[in-house]
Amino acid sequence: MNQDMLRIIDSIARDRNVDKETLFHDIEQAMVSAARKHFNAEDTDEFSCTVDRLNGKIQIFRAEQEIPLESLGRIPAQTAKQVMIQKFREDERASIYDEFSGRVGELITGTAQRYEGGALVISIGRAEGFMPRSEQIPGEQHQPGERVRVLLLDVRDEGNQVKIVLSRAHPDFIRRLFEVEVPEVAERIIEIKALAREAGHRTKVAVSSIDSKVDAVGACVGVRGSRIKNIVDELGGEKIDVVRWNESSQVLIANALRPAEIVEISLCFELGRATVVVNEDQLSLAIGKRGQNVRLAARLTNWDIDILTPEEFAKGLDILEATLSPIEGVTEVMIDRLAALGMISVFDIKDVGPEALVEQLGGEFGMTDELAEQLVDICERRSVEVAEQMEKDREEADRRRVAEAAALARGETGDAAEAQAAAILGGGGPVAPAPSQPAAGYESSGGDAGGDIVDMLISKQSQPEAAAPAEADEPAAETPADEAPVVAGEQTEEAAESTDANEDSEAQKTTD
Repeated sequence: MNQDMLRIIDSIARDRNVDKETLFHDIEQAMVSAARKHFNAEDTDEFSCTVDRLNGKIQIFRAEQEIPLESLGRIPAQTAKQVMIQKFREDERASIYDEFSGRVGELITGTAQRYEGGALVISIGRAEGFMPRSEQIPGEQHQPGERVRVLLLDVRDEGNQVKIVLSRAHPDFIRRLFEVEVPEVAERIIEIKALAREAGHRTKVAVSSIDSKVDAVGACVGVRGSRIKNIVDELGGEKIDVVRWNESSQVLIANALRPAEIVEISLCFELGRATVVVNEDQLSLAIGKRGQNVRLAARLTNWDIDILTPEEFAKGLDILEATLSPIEGVTEVMIDRLAALGMISVFDIKDVGPEALVEQLGGEFGMTDELAEQLVDICERRSVEVAEQMEKDREEADRRRVAEAAALARGETGDAAEAQAAAILGGGGPVAPAPSQPAAGYESSGGDAGGDIVDMLISKQSQPEAAAPAEADEPAAETPADEAPVVAGEQTEEAAESTDANEDSEAQKTTD
């Protein structure tokens, strides 16, 4: 009997990773509880128990008198059993907590078990972890029995259980995958300086190398993209941009926004804002689909990034100069200095405040407290007027776009479409098509048909669109090989151009 008990304790200690001495101590406490139950005593100090570690003999004492085990009876034995089970479970929970709390941040492989209220339960060795919906890659589903690679995110000791939180959406999951697939990252020859991720869609990774002989971007990509392809496959096709890290914020922002070509970058350290100037044909490429490219670049570089065209940039500077020049005490050197500091509009002056102006332009530039407060006050009033004018211009542009779309819906193109748009915007109603060139698909049903079409288009515009035309994917622009980010999972430039050519051909057929 005693030898069987020793074998069972040895087996429990191995299977549940619990110290044998802890189990013996639990048995002794359980026997003390049984003896106290038998004698209906409240003081436990008068009872003691010892278990021989070699032969398994159990001895119980009350004070100095030994109590025979046979005299305890059935109820004390049941009490000892319950206490023993409870103690063993507590020891197992403590063992699981100690084991997995030291592995937080590691990449582990488990087996998918089931979904519970949206959370995926995964078996990881002798424990079970759960992956909340917020930590899952959107659109990804796992079948029971499927092997799943996850990041051990957190371990929580919550009373009677240990909760192990797993993740596949956390940015550190990408970092650990790079350490597995790229030996130079694991050996710290290549360092991942920054990482920004939108799980299931796109990730930007900034890397640098401490060895001048090792190309950081090339090593992460691998021969013909073999290394990055393994990571992309693990993520279910999520696109990954690998960009080169640079200590200069301007160079880093330009690298993060590639493949868009950057004309100029102006940094305002007071506001933590970077104003990036790109040409009109590069605007949608810099912003990205639904603003994803610029949003990830901002998170990667820790700068608020504004994308402007050269016309918008020049217009902001002109308004700023026209606002500040008439003020007594403001010199052209001051205005140039403000532009050099990244304050390129009246909105920037209003946001910075007088203290920063005095700090930056005091001394040799002659900026006083009174002049700084005057500048901020004038720019604040002027910013309201500029905002109102911008809103009017935006509404006018929307109306013109709707009117042109209404004219094109009747089949007119070129000068005829512009004439129809001008007539609708002027309130004169649509212009009747010439008899020699009837509008395709247009039938007069009486009344203001053009107004009906415009109302229909305006109602459609008021509804949220799935994706604006300006946010569509653009073909990658040509960039230097040493600076352009490597995008895994993107279509090639030739394929993008072929797609655009096909779309242009289809549009021409529709117009014809």
